[in-house]
Amino acid sequence: DLVTVRLNEVTHSVFYAPQYVAMELGFFAEEGIAIELTNGGGADKVMTAVVSGQSDIGLAGPEACIYIYNQGKEDYPRIFAQLTKRDGSFLIGRTDEDFSWENLRGKTIIGGRKGGMPEMTLEYVMKQNGVVPHVDAVVDTSVQFNMMAGAFTGGQGDYVALFEPAATEVIEAGQGYLLCSIGEESGEIPYTAYFAAGSYMDENPDVIQRFTNAVYRGQQWVAEHSDAEGAQALVSAFPDTDVDVLTTVVGRYRGIGAWNTVPVMKQEALERLETVMEMAGELDQRVDFHKLVDNSFAENACS
Repeated sequence: DLVTVRLNEVTHSVFYAPQYVAMELGFFAEEGIAIELTNGGGADKVMTAVVSGQSDIGLAGPEACIYIYNQGKEDYPRIFAQLTKRDGSFLIGRTDEDFSWENLRGKTIIGGRKGGMPEMTLEYVMKQNGVVPHVDAVVDTSVQFNMMAGAFTGGQGDYVALFEPAATEVIEAGQGYLLCSIGEESGEIPYTAYFAAGSYMDENPDVIQRFTNAVYRGQQWVAEHSDAEGAQALVSAFPDTDVDVLTTVVGRYRGIGAWNTVPVMKQEALERLETVMEMAGELDQRVDFHKLVDNSFAENACS
């Protein structure tokens, strides 16, 4: 008898390959878990689902947990496993240019929801390269995350930051050019993590442990197999995406070191994330790492 876990993911992307591998290859089932997967379409919506009890576990940027923690909510969500360690978006332009960040001056970049990880990391990288967001260039935060590719191909903006496979699909359609990896530019950040309400974790520690075990097995499998093997394991999760495109995308994410090989979150990594949030003007008070993050499940999974 499998325990059903209602998992709400921030978007549907190859960026989360270890999760889909764990689902497709039966790692969750072997841990006694049936995943009921929904797409939140944004970290704020994922968090709303978790806080309201509509979802058991959320997969989104840790910034969502920081926001709720700082609101003083008693039953705040706690992070128990980290999936990715870099920004998963790629900067796409309209021309095959010799790219420099200086090229963004006077232009508009579709960047994602204000206060979300993609938008904050983009702005962080721009500042690191001497281009001040909203002064030297416009960062458009009005477009919903899963509508950004369509907005760009429809003529909006000069540049767009896209996750895969949307980025490669835009490129393959001849509607844009890949200019750089924002994740490579930003360095390691705990970009996407699993979290659940403290009450759910306290009442279901065995479920959280078995869930984390499956995630760890997915991370290890992706690290140990080829891009082509990874793509084959993702076919069911992305039935509308050509397997050659999936192979390219898996290689692209592997090339920038996007995925954790273990689900443990490091304190210094969360502190780097908080620096990004502070620079974006989205964080006034840092959090207590040990109250927000419970690494015990991840450490047990790896032992």
